[in-house]
Amino acid sequence: MKKKIIFDDKETALILNNFISGILNSGIKFDNAVIIGIKNGGVPIAGLIKKAVRERFNIDCKIGYIDMTLYRDDPFSVKKSGESTELAFDIDDKEVILVDDVINSGRTVRASIDEIFDFGRPGKIKLAVFIDKGGRELPICPDFTGKKVKADKKEIINVNVLSKKKFVEKI
Repeated sequence: MKKKIIFDDKETALILNNFISGILNSGIKFDNAVIIGIKNGGVPIAGLIKKAVRERFNIDCKIGYIDMTLYRDDPFSVKKSGESTELAFDIDDKEVILVDDVINSGRTVRASIDEIFDFGRPGKIKLAVFIDKGGRELPICPDFTGKKVKADKKEIINVNVLSKKKFVEKI
């Protein structure tokens, strides 16, 4: 597989900063919000959003993680586990910020929302995705997007925002 960096360290950091700023400036009432990262790619980005909320508003949002594999509708593409969802807080009437690194068909988001409703009934769900690859198969649209990227359905987008060298690459 040939890998191609599509956003280098500087570009990725700028996109990330603008993405998080958009969330912080959106009018979300963070004192009644929770952040849920979709495993695996949404987890580090959810952590960065939580950190930014704490630094800017001095609010320590609850953070959790969804492993939506049991809710997928494409059973042969993902190994079923269902063991690693971590939502140790009440989500009833909360504003959920659902975070993922890349959105494509929308099926991962749909499965994640299905799982969230097993834990309660949020007041609202806002979807934040760092990279929008396009190619939707379901009518799901992010509320917050870092960057739209044109990519073939078979191309994989890798997002690295935690290491010293941040990048987005296409495989």
